[in-house]
Amino acid sequence: MRAFRLESPDRKASLCNIDIPVPVKGEIRVKIHACGLNFADLLMLKGEYQDTPATPFTLGMEVAGVVDAIGPDTSGPEVGTPVAVFGGQGGLAEYGCFPADRAVHLPDGMGFTDAAAFQIAYGTSHVALNYKAGLQPGETLLVLGAAGGVGLTAVEIGKVMGARVIACARGADKLEVAKQAGADHLIDAATEDIREVCKSLGGVDVVYDPVGGNQFKAAFRACRPEARILCIGFASGEVPQIPANHLLVKNLSVMGLYWGGYLNFRPKVVTDSLAVLLDWYSKGLIRPHVSHILPLEKAAGALDLLRTRKSTGKVVVTLD
Repeated sequence: MRAFRLESPDRKASLCNIDIPVPVKGEIRVKIHACGLNFADLLMLKGEYQDTPATPFTLGMEVAGVVDAIGPDTSGPEVGTPVAVFGGQGGLAEYGCFPADRAVHLPDGMGFTDAAAFQIAYGTSHVALNYKAGLQPGETLLVLGAAGGVGLTAVEIGKVMGARVIACARGADKLEVAKQAGADHLIDAATEDIREVCKSLGGVDVVYDPVGGNQFKAAFRACRPEARILCIGFASGEVPQIPANHLLVKNLSVMGLYWGGYLNFRPKVVTDSLAVLLDWYSKGLIRPHVSHILPLEKAAGALDLLRTRKSTGKVVVTLD
């Protein structure tokens, strides 16, 4: 089968042919139809992600497809069932073996492209805003990187939860995407002062930050007393240093959120969240924004779209 793999740390990832995997106990094999890309895939290529597998490995963290085999003594979805799976790796291939207990049945009407773009982005934002920050109706939510893979879902979810949403992104095109997702106010990070705009709007109660760097610093200074700051990632490349004395003076809370980590120590947080999100999808309350769909042979180009920040929402690679 074809797979887009990193064979060793000193080589570039490339498309190659490998054997179709055979599921072992506890696994299902999925005939993959679509794979959603994430910023973490870029970090894996550089060996900088917290869960980077040992080489060689196949890239692609989340997939959608059809179960085509089940491992021995394994309870799982039946062969022929359409599923989405967060596997952490192995998605950019024609087939993949994944833990059976991570398979999520697709609701009626959900296609493979939406399913492959769904779990990580929406899951991260919902667990962050609901479980960690306890976002309340009427509160003000500032979303940095608001046109990106996770940021755009935070805008959508914030609106569903009843918040006033301030979306921050670079350039008119990206801000328009955030506006279409429901943002109430827009900040162009390339030309406007994030702190001053937020202060003019009365300050913020929750900050959703997948960017870090100077944007974190500006958002930090725009917080109301008892605000909650969610550190989702550091796309800017700069991990901010937090002045603890300022936390004390304003009674602020800074929270880290690594969605995949909950699968290891509290999986019910993830499964409960996904149940809510899939219900919202079925009701038409949320819908993935996929800016680019490319075939497997263009996987390198698909990753470049993330690297160069030319995409909005999600990039999906198809294998049909």
